[in-house]
Amino acid sequence: MDGAGIDLQLLSPRPFHAMHSERPTKIVEWFTAETNNLIHRATGLFPGRFKGVAGIPQSPYLSVEQWLPELRRAVTELGFVGAMVNSDPFEGTEVPPAMGERYWYPLYEALCELDVPMLLHSAGCKFPSREPYSLHFIQEETVSVWSMIQANVFADFPDLKVVVAHGGGAIPYQMGRFLPSVVRTGVSYLDKLRNFHFDSCLYTQESLELLLKAVGTDRVLFGSEKPGTGSQIDPATGRWFDDIHLLIDDIEWLDDTRRADVLENNARALFRL
Repeated sequence: MDGAGIDLQLLSPRPFHAMHSERPTKIVEWFTAETNNLIHRATGLFPGRFKGVAGIPQSPYLSVEQWLPELRRAVTELGFVGAMVNSDPFEGTEVPPAMGERYWYPLYEALCELDVPMLLHSAGCKFPSREPYSLHFIQEETVSVWSMIQANVFADFPDLKVVVAHGGGAIPYQMGRFLPSVVRTGVSYLDKLRNFHFDSCLYTQESLELLLKAVGTDRVLFGSEKPGTGSQIDPATGRWFDDIHLLIDDIEWLDDTRRADVLENNARALFRL
């Protein structure tokens, strides 16, 4: 953490180990609860360095209402400051309800009641699948954000706080494709997009700059997978790919105030850290 410039880290379950589609469903419920317990133990051992983000037992063979007791326990008893939400509990084996559908409303209602943000991050993608899990993450984030933009989610839940992992998938990059269909409704696409926050878990300066310009510096939270997918030395620079704080430091048009917002202030405000 010190080497990556991280003072305080939010700990969540590792997404592709969530096993949401496993049966019997009690496996998912037990594993999720024990993972949350371990995160709580880590936050207790290092209270100044870690805060918990809850896993939810999102078995697609349970009702959404049956997921909620563990969410409530993690927030009200364990002191967690957010929850990780998987948009594809089937893990690629069936087509899940889109995030804009009312299927998800009991979860959104609980998150608003508890006043904690959700981190939108899909879990694994079971074999046989067309894509590896990393690409599955990006596809799910893209589909989910677009579904929520097209639906009435934020009209029905104006206090819902959503953080989208991996810079929002393809959403910032493909803004031009989405603009016409939103403009036809008489609503600004950017206004819709600003219902979300996005992490900075991208591995090139060009990608980060595109995200910051597309959604605004006040909607981007510092994020890094270190150690994770980017834990490899970039031969062109000699840096770790996932030393994302260095990429942010290198963006010349960011002034000190906006850089501090991205690196710290936005996350502190959203998660009330």
